[in-house]
Amino acid sequence: MSNEHEGRDHGEGNNHKPAHEVVVTVDNKKHTVKAGIYVVSAFKTEVGVPAAKELDQIIHGKIEPLADEANVTIKGHEVFVSHERTGSSS
Repeated sequence: MSNEHEGRDHGEGNNHKPAHEVVVTVDNKKHTVKAGIYVVSAFKTEVGVPAAKELDQIIHGKIEPLADEANVTIKGHEVFVSHERTGSSS
């Protein structure tokens, strides 16, 4: 049995119903995932974004960078874009 809930908090064990599936958009592609809180690096794996890429969330038309170790809350209809990591320029 795999540990498919690693990196996620769906409220199980707290007398809550299991999380329901929702649709998010990543790089213009729809993905069905369970609603809940994800560590960004685990969410990237869930939606097929390579670990080497950065993930940004589009919130009200504004690009919000997401750190791999940060948490992201998925409720449904979130929009994300991935891109190559950029270094600082001199």
